[in-house]
Amino acid sequence: MLSPLAAVVWAAFFNFAAAFGFGTAVAKTMGSGFIDLSFVDPLVILSETGGAMSVFLASFLGIPVSTTHVITGSIAGVGAANGISAVRWGVAGRIVCAWILTTPAPAAIGAVAYLLLHLIVV
Repeated sequence: MLSPLAAVVWAAFFNFAAAFGFGTAVAKTMGSGFIDLSFVDPLVILSETGGAMSVFLASFLGIPVSTTHVITGSIAGVGAANGISAVRWGVAGRIVCAWILTTPAPAAIGAVAYLLLHLIVV
């Protein structure tokens, strides 16, 4: 079991490695590839505020939520509020597929890493 400090250090390391390895593709997708930004106005700030309030409420209730999912949903909500066609639904679909894969894929990688380390150490 990792200590909280070790978990934070590993998370920071892998976030850095992902950003270094994959560049800014995710940031570009979320910034301009997901919704039409021609209407950016105070609604965007409201969506971020709504996302933050959702995370605070879930935390208060002890419900684990992904801030990434909450903010992505908020961005999609702002886009849809401006017109359903403002959201690039193909991109949204790819994001949802990635979310579905991000639980079993790391689990499988973790299992393989554990088994390999177990074979080496034991």
